[in-house]
Amino acid sequence: MMYKIIKSLTKLTVLVTLFSTPLTAQQKYQSATIGFYNLENLFDTEASVGYIDGTLEYTNPNYHVSIAADQVSKYDTVSFKERYTYENIQGKKIIRPLILQDEYSATGKKVWTEARYNQKLKNLAHVISQLGKDQTQSAPVIVGLCEIENRKVVEDLINQPTLKPYNYGIAHFNSFDARGVDVALIYQKDRFRVTETKPHVIEIFNDDGNRTYTRDILQVTGLLDGEEITFLVNHWPSRSGGEKASMPKRAKAAEVMKGIFDDIRAKNPNAKIMAMGDFNDDPVSPSIKKIMGAKGDKDKVKDSDIYNIMEPMYKKGMGTLAYRDSWNLFDQILTTGNMVETKKEYKSYKIYKSDIFSPAYTVTPEGQYKGYPFRMYGGDTYYANGYSDHFAVYTVLLREAK
Repeated sequence: MMYKIIKSLTKLTVLVTLFSTPLTAQQKYQSATIGFYNLENLFDTEASVGYIDGTLEYTNPNYHVSIAADQVSKYDTVSFKERYTYENIQGKKIIRPLILQDEYSATGKKVWTEARYNQKLKNLAHVISQLGKDQTQSAPVIVGLCEIENRKVVEDLINQPTLKPYNYGIAHFNSFDARGVDVALIYQKDRFRVTETKPHVIEIFNDDGNRTYTRDILQVTGLLDGEEITFLVNHWPSRSGGEKASMPKRAKAAEVMKGIFDDIRAKNPNAKIMAMGDFNDDPVSPSIKKIMGAKGDKDKVKDSDIYNIMEPMYKKGMGTLAYRDSWNLFDQILTTGNMVETKKEYKSYKIYKSDIFSPAYTVTPEGQYKGYPFRMYGGDTYYANGYSDHFAVYTVLLREAK
């Protein structure tokens, strides 16, 4: 949203209310909310499999798509028992089975009907539309998403009445994750012009040499109101089996993401990068603090550093998900140090305000999990007013209008 030159006392009041730090009243400012939201198993109601066309480049959106399970016979495919890698699949057309398909169906344990699917889309779209709105009076320009089944569910999401007016585009690639869940990025096409998209594979192997499949890191580079920024969307391996035992998997994910930062900045030391995601680790975990080297004190961050927007919140006891009455802050946004503004000048897009989005309607109102994020399913029990087991996070960027 662009703030116009103040011409009345009313508009002056709005500007003073909006900005908690002194800014020049005669100057126009632009703002853009950047958000991230774990949607917790946003599946459609159709049983699907993954169809991979290895005759295409892996960056082609048609390289790996979801198709209806009952349509497999219509595709010319070969049997495939090797590891899923771009090299092994090259030149082959294969079908990849997915789990959770039976569970998320009308006859499955979740009794996942069209009505329930549409209710979840409506609920999630409302949350997304509100991210940063108290600051910008608009829906977010960029939102990273995770736990989405395929591109179709994202298309259904952005076509909800609360989001459709904002003309969102989609960046998405199917990953080799065993559940069939991926990450994606939605963006307002009127304000963000994509120049490059690609997935970065995280290859993790068990002690027996078998590969554990997880989500790729999605890279989307583009021009936000004419200013180049790269966004990285993540969903790192879970803590299944215990935090310590699973730590090496997230360490590998951190190494891949740190490599992306390094590669981009080797080509352009002034590049702006924003990494967001469900890292399944807290801001003080080794993957974030040691491998990524992320810092949480903005007054000590240099342009060449990586800044963790969420670390100060974590140290205040804030979180985005709860487990056994303990809070974690797995959903985080990390940026290059050159996006931190300490002089209150905002000559280019810099971080202005960040927060965890947890209004009362997204919080479980009663019962054993009172105070936790309000899920649509507690086990197999359905709650029509539920959302996700994670709160969304966001940051508002600000700059002087060009």
